[in-house]
Amino acid sequence: MVRRAICGVGVIALVGILGLSFRAQAEGTAKSGPAVGTQVPGPFHPLNINGENAGQKACLYCAHGANPVAVVFAREVSPPLTDLLKKLEAATVKYSKESLGSFAVFCNDKEGLKEQLEKLAADLKLKNVVLALDAPSGPKDYKIAKDADVTVILYEDFTVRFNHAFKKGELNATAVDRIVADVAKIIPKN
Repeated sequence: MVRRAICGVGVIALVGILGLSFRAQAEGTAKSGPAVGTQVPGPFHPLNINGENAGQKACLYCAHGANPVAVVFAREVSPPLTDLLKKLEAATVKYSKESLGSFAVFCNDKEGLKEQLEKLAADLKLKNVVLALDAPSGPKDYKIAKDADVTVILYEDFTVRFNHAFKKGELNATAVDRIVADVAKIIPKN
């Protein structure tokens, strides 16, 4: 009887450990960007591809102030990232009364990326999610890791509430849905 109880506890512990490892894998294995609970590092001026400052270097952090914001730092366009951008566009419309802001900064100097992003913004009909270009290292104080293909920071009142970071190939439909679910959690309850 005692042996069965010990075996049962061992199985439960193993399932718990495996569950945690699957969860960590689903969340991504990269460590990138400011940590949860810290202040967002502040202003930076990427080249805006669409939006009211299209074609100019403008501060997207400054544009949103203390409002809730979803920020994506990405290296390149991929189908899961495109899905995330579409869902962030919908969330930004849904939470427009709460002033949700969303933008994606591509940290890459690849030839032709600007034109690719202009086409992507047009194809996805992005009116609320601003796409922007920055240096491959990203804004210095944000500490975007070299091995992070996609880093998503969700913040409100200048404080990071969620940080999701993914190495190349890790962002998938499940992770996109989890990110979008977390967006709802940064919306202030009135």
